[in-house]
Order: sequence, then structure tokens, then C-alpha cells
Amino acid sequence: MSLGNVMIGISGKQLQPHEREWLLHPLIAGVILFSRNYESPQQLMALTEEIHALRHPRLLIAVDHEGGRVQRFRDGFTRLPSMRVLGMLYKQDAELALKRAHQLGWVLATELLACGVDFSFAPVLDLDYGESRVIGDRAFSGDPIVVGQLALQVSLGMREAGMASVVKHFPGHGYVQADTHETVAMDERSWPQIQLNDLQPFLKLIAHGVEAVMPAHVRYLQIDDLPVGFSARWLQTILRQDCHFDGVIISDDLGMQAAAYYGNTAERVTLALNAGCDLALVCNELEQISAVLAQCHWHQRPITQARLMRMHGRAQIAYRHLHQEPIWQGAVKQMALLNEAQSQMDLF
Repeated sequence: MSLGNVMIGISGKQLQPHEREWLLHPLIAGVILFSRNYESPQQLMALTEEIHALRHPRLLIAVDHEGGRVQRFRDGFTRLPSMRVLGMLYKQDAELALKRAHQLGWVLATELLACGVDFSFAPVLDLDYGESRVIGDRAFSGDPIVVGQLALQVSLGMREAGMASVVKHFPGHGYVQADTHETVAMDERSWPQIQLNDLQPFLKLIAHGVEAVMPAHVRYLQIDDLPVGFSARWLQTILRQDCHFDGVIISDDLGMQAAAYYGNTAERVTLALNAGCDLALVCNELEQISAVLAQCHWHQRPITQARLMRMHGRAQIAYRHLHQEPIWQGAVKQMALLNEAQSQMDLF
């Protein structure tokens, strides 16, 4: 059985019988995990082992684990600083900031891989314009060159650990004030403005072989009236042809309010796949998953299967050996220092 094109959430810390049935459906490619699915590294390893054992090739397991306020697993995992801390450090010592970014990517990936998670939706490439409520300190900087350099090091650190990167939110969500989890988001800037600024970090990481891109649920009105994740113009013409991206395109959560205006969940999945997404995310609308599996009829493209197979993680260090690993110990100490610096920043 090949991997499908839909990644779903599950309800708790153990698989329920009906969730096992979902995961055996040919439309399913994997599972996205959240804090509700986590108790401890041991519990997580048991859950990921069960999911991976269900099928061959094994299902993909992912999580939003960026650092800062977006870190789903905390107890038993290294606390990762926000990306803004690295951007601030870059202003003081660019070489040191790039080194710390690489270490952060390596720690992030190594710990997740040791617990059976294939990839994280990171790093964020959005620019910090000082306006976005949902992006904020998740962004490295407002300077596209700085963002590209730091994000590349995070990505290379992840790759060194054995994990693919998912850069987001193409072509750049930082200018928009609205939170797409809650409302429609529109950006009225021209294509040259976006191309010269927000797009630059994406082009840099694409040139270095980044494995996956997540489009924004934003409508860029001067380019297309549809949100990027539902737009063939954005995904197939701009991202694939103009930006020469040949990796995996993964939709943002199709349960977000900015996507909800485009039909029921099954219709949104179909729209995303037709537009050019290789993988559609249904994260929290668990009551709709049965309908998605019943109503969506999608024929897997061979090229999509090849792309998805590259997203499987390749753990370098088993969890039982992790805490004795000198490289891990040194990197964790540096993350603690960055967190201390972030605490000082938060005081002002």
C-alpha cells in the first residue's frame, strides 16, 4: 500500500480502534500530533511505534515543534527559544547566531527522531513586520537576508540529524495582521513587493534543497483571489515552475477559519489537492475524518509518492543513548543560555 495524501490528527495519547481503521485507509499518509497526544517521551515512543507498525511503507508522523510558544512536547524535551532570539543575537554576533541556529535545528530534530517523529513543521520563514499577531516572535527577523541565513542553518541542523524541513508560510505571512486560525487574511501588496522581500528566504532554502513547503492561508489579492493553499496559480505556476521547487507541498490546517469558507472538510481537502498540494492536513476536525475518507476520491500521482517517501525520518541516536551524547549535552546548554537571554528580553 502506498502513502495517501491526507494527514490527520488523533484524539488522545493512545490510538482508539476507530483511529486504527482510519490509518489503514489508502487515502491516509500519516498523523500530526499535538500536546493532547503527549505525556512523556516513553508514551510518545509507544504511540509512534504503534502508528509506524500499522503499514508499509510506514505512515508519516509530524508535529508543530518550532521553539518558543510553538512547541507541542515540553516535559522531557529541551525547551527551545523563539526564533526572534536568534535574530537578536545575529545583530550582535552573526557567526555565533548561525552556529546556534544550526544547533537548535539539530537538537529539535534529534529529540523528535529519537521518539519516532518523522518531521516537524519548521522553520518559519515569515518576516517580522511588527504587525502580525500569529507570527510575532516566531519570525527570526524583518530582514529577508537574515531570515534566510538563520533558517538555512536550522534546516541544515535538522538535515544533519536525519530530518526533513518544512518551511512556512509561503510566500510570507508576516505582513498580515489577521490570524488565519480565526479569520480571513488578505494581503493587498503587489507581486514585486512580495517577491523582493517575503519570497527571498523561500528562494534561498529551495536553492539548498529544502524538502517541503507549507503555503499560507492568505489571499494575496493582486495575484489570486484564492488563498495560496487552494490556488493552482500559486502552487503550480509560481512555486513549482517559477521557484523551481520539486519537494512536498503540505497544506496548512484545513480546519482553520481562513479555509472554512471554502466548503466542508472533504471539499477543502479536494480543493487543496487539486491546487497542487501533495499532503492535506486535517488536524482538529476529527468528527469530519470519516466523511473525508468516504467522500474524497483521489488518485495518487507517482511523483507525489516519491516526494512523500523523502519525508521519513532517519534517527541517528536512540533515545536511550541521547542523554549520554556529548554533542547533545553541549547543544542543550546553549539552548538554556538562549532561553535565559529570551527571559531578559521579555522583561522589557
